[in-house]
Amino acid sequence: MKPRDYTQILAELRSAYAARAPKSAALNERAQRVQVDGGSHALRLMQPFPPRIAAASGAWVTDEDGHRILDFWQGHLANILGHNPEVVTTALSQAFADGSGLQTGFTERYQVEVAELLCERTGAERVRFTTSGTLSTMYAILLARAFTGRDEVLKVGGGWHGAQPWALKGIGFHREQGYQHIETAGLPPAVCEEVVVMRFNDPQMLRDHFRKYGDRIACFIVEPFMGAGGYMPATRDYLQTARELATQYGAVLIFDEVIAGFRFRAGNTGALYGVQPDLATFGKIIGGGMPVAAVTGRADIMNLAGRPGGSRVKFSGGTYSGHPASMLASRTMLRYLVEHEAEIYPRLAALGDRIRRLLEDVFAQEGFYARCTGWGNDALPGSSIFMLHFPYQEGHPLDAPDDVFNPAVCDVTLNGDVLQLALLLEDVHMMHAHGAASTAHTETDLDFLEVACRNVARRLKQL
Repeated sequence: MKPRDYTQILAELRSAYAARAPKSAALNERAQRVQVDGGSHALRLMQPFPPRIAAASGAWVTDEDGHRILDFWQGHLANILGHNPEVVTTALSQAFADGSGLQTGFTERYQVEVAELLCERTGAERVRFTTSGTLSTMYAILLARAFTGRDEVLKVGGGWHGAQPWALKGIGFHREQGYQHIETAGLPPAVCEEVVVMRFNDPQMLRDHFRKYGDRIACFIVEPFMGAGGYMPATRDYLQTARELATQYGAVLIFDEVIAGFRFRAGNTGALYGVQPDLATFGKIIGGGMPVAAVTGRADIMNLAGRPGGSRVKFSGGTYSGHPASMLASRTMLRYLVEHEAEIYPRLAALGDRIRRLLEDVFAQEGFYARCTGWGNDALPGSSIFMLHFPYQEGHPLDAPDDVFNPAVCDVTLNGDVLQLALLLEDVHMMHAHGAASTAHTETDLDFLEVACRNVARRLKQL
C-alpha cells in the first residue's frame, strides 16, 4: 500500500505547536547555538523543537510555557514509580543533609547492598556497576568474546543495545535492506562483519544461524522483552531455544534487561521464562532515576574483569561508576520494589491492559485501524508497556520489529512524528506512540488520555 503523504498535516501540527509553546521555542533557539541539534540525546529532539520541562512529579510534567503534560515516556521507561518519587527523593535529601552522597572516588556500603539485592533477585553470582545501558552491553560482549575466544556476535534485527560498536548494526528498518545494514559512519568494517543479525521470535532461524556460525559465535545478545524494536515479549520457545543452543555451541547467552529488569517483577524477566542467561545487563529502573547500570552473571565470566581472571577485560569502571548517591537511589528503589512486589506489578499490568485497549478502541471508533504491542504471553502474564501501530491490513502478525517498522505493513509516519505532535497539543506525551504505565498513573489520568486520543483522531480526520 502506498503510504499517505503527511507533509501538509505535519506542517499544520508544527505550526500549531510552535504557537502554543513560545518559551520552549526560544530555549531551543538558544540551544541550537551551543549544542548539536539543540541537545544531547537525539531521540528527545523532536521537530520543530522538544518541550523544555521545568518541573515533574508523578505522572505529570510541566513545560516552560506552563502546560501540564501527562507523561507516559517516564524517563525512557526508567521511572516505574513516576517522576521524582518521594521514597527516593527523601532518601537522597537526607543523605545530602547528612554530608553524604557526593564522596565520589571511594567505596561504601551502598554498592555492596545493591549488588547483594541484584544477585538475590536475578540468580547472578557477580555484579559490576557502570553508568549506562550502552556501557553495560559493551562490557558484557567484551567479557563474552574474551571468555569464548571467539569474535562473532549474534543479535536481533531491531534490537537496541546502545551506541556501542557491536550494537550499531541492524537497528532501524530499511525498505531495501531490512535490518542488514550499519547504522553509523566511523566503525571499522571488521567490527560490522563480526555482527550477525537475525529475526526476533524465530526459533528456526536461530537454529539455522547457530548451525551455520556456531563455532564462531561468542554470544547471542537478546532482550526478553523487545524495547525500541517494537515493545513485544519474546516467546517462551524462543528464549528456551536460545539457552539450549548457546549451551550446545559453547556461546555466551546475554539477556539485555536494561528495559525489562524489574519492570514485570521485582527481579529479572528471564526468571519468568525459566531461563538463566550467562550474563545479563540492567539499567533504567534499578537506578531509581539516577544513572546506574550493571553487568551481572556467572562468576567465571565476570571474573575476567578482575584479579581472579587476570584482569583480561578492561571493565575497570569510570569516575561515576558506583557513585554513592546513585547507589543510594538504587538501593532505595530496589528495596521498595521487593517489599511492595505483590501490589505494584499486578496493578501495573492492569493499567497496561487498560491503556492498550483504550488506544485500540478509541482510534477504531474514529475510523483508524489500530493495534498495540506490549501484551503479555504465557511466560509474561502482564505488561505495563505499550506501543500503538496502524497496520494496513487487519490480522497481520506483529511479532517482530520487521512487522511493525516495515512501512509496507504499518503506517510508521502516523504513529511516529504525527501522533507525537498531535498528542502534545492535547497535553499528552508519548515517544512515537510508545510508553509505559507507572504506579503514579491513575484511572483519572487514563480518562484524560482517552479524551486526548479521541480529539487527536478527530483532528487528523479533518486535516
